[in-house]
Amino acid sequence: MRRYLLLDDNAAFAENLAEILRDAGDDATVVTDGARAVSLAGTLRYDALLTDMKMPGMTGAQVVHHLRRVDPGLAMVVITAYPGERELETARKEGLLAVLPKPVPIAPLMGLLSRARRDGVVLLLEDDPSQGDSLSEELRARGFSSVTARSAREVEHLSEVRPFAAVVEPRPPGGPEGDALRLLRTRLPRLPVFVWTPPPDEDRVRALVCDPIVISAPAGTPALLDALERAHDSR
Repeated sequence: MRRYLLLDDNAAFAENLAEILRDAGDDATVVTDGARAVSLAGTLRYDALLTDMKMPGMTGAQVVHHLRRVDPGLAMVVITAYPGERELETARKEGLLAVLPKPVPIAPLMGLLSRARRDGVVLLLEDDPSQGDSLSEELRARGFSSVTARSAREVEHLSEVRPFAAVVEPRPPGGPEGDALRLLRTRLPRLPVFVWTPPPDEDRVRALVCDPIVISAPAGTPALLDALERAHDSR
């Protein structure tokens, strides 16, 4: 049985979704304000949070921020009718499983929640937005949440995020010296780093990282995702 926390000031919507989850054999708790959600997450272990974005009091982004401190491993899904709002980007930077439109499509949401992995945040060190978005989609399909850093400066702002692994492109952002990658290794020295690279680039990236934890995966996401799953399941 999985346990979900549903936060929405529209109690009728949240209760309807909760009933669907309960009928599937899971536990679902409905709350209508952010402070209550943060309090509950500090005392009970949930597999995933589903939160609305615009609510009285704490917004969804603020809830995500507080919950990253209270329960860093919680998988979080944000639903919003305003996908272009600035505060949503703030929430993305703290590691989300997904952002879904409102009204939310129930079948895809149910599948997403059923795959959500606790302690499954993956840091993507990738300065190509399209490549980062593509890999985020692949990770989501396996139940992993993700957060992307495109520079050393963005690595500096990861204080609330606790990734279980990082995925690094063959040529890490930060110039030829790989400043972002080096900073990542300084801040999180025990973090497993998966290098999405063909063998010719492996030695070069290993030299940048200077750490035997680096794992090279062949080009193409299936092998990389399989390696991430093994690492997550073995923890």
